[in-house]
Amino acid sequence: MKLPSSLFKGRLNGLSLFSMTVVTSTLFLASTAFAQEGGAASSDKKAPSLLEDILKNAGVIGYVIIGVSILALALIIEDFMSIKREKLAPPHLQEELEALFDEGKFDEAMDVCEAEPCYLTNVVAAGLDKLGHSYNVIATAFQEAAEEEDVQLSNKIGWLSLIAAISPMMGLLGTVNGMVAAFGEIALKPSVKPNDLAAGIKGALITTLLGLVVAIPVTTVYVFLRNRVTMSSIEIGGMVEELFERFRTKDD
Repeated sequence: MKLPSSLFKGRLNGLSLFSMTVVTSTLFLASTAFAQEGGAASSDKKAPSLLEDILKNAGVIGYVIIGVSILALALIIEDFMSIKREKLAPPHLQEELEALFDEGKFDEAMDVCEAEPCYLTNVVAAGLDKLGHSYNVIATAFQEAAEEEDVQLSNKIGWLSLIAAISPMMGLLGTVNGMVAAFGEIALKPSVKPNDLAAGIKGALITTLLGLVVAIPVTTVYVFLRNRVTMSSIEIGGMVEELFERFRTKDD
């Protein structure tokens, strides 16, 4: 079965959206750093770079966000490697199963499914296990197996959704914590200078910046992968229905 052109367009649109988000985040960080460097050039005292600000003022919560971002990157790489057409329904398995079904070698087809488990073979095996029953029973079996595979894939990418959701919250927590600490120090001083207040607020806002920088691209990747799972499920479901269509009778 060939992938419909609409699905290819969906993948390209998702990839384009992801690329735009990454580029936008990168340009934002670059422009911020450039602005700081430009400001430093016009003053006698050199202002720290954005990276120096992050390392100096991130605090415990900020470093936790950085650690979460590394985890998110690892999950993204793993998901992109495993959730793709070639892994979920390898073309050689599709061709082999189609040939065995055409020849009526259903026992051999079951052996192939058991030897190379994947989304496609797990769903086909569920249908083969009900051979001898009506088509409705067979269809119910492979549809339930497909739903189980979809749930597993959704749970797999669900960690990215969790990271995207909690990163801004962690950033806000760090900001509130930093603001409380900054005003606490100011309250102990007999006189307050604007620089003291600005430095504390700047450090507190660093964690919000980190949280958003993590959440925006991770959210984009999650949506892209979720759409990929949906499209793959539709495509593989069509393959399996074509394989078992031969068992449909006039009464089904």
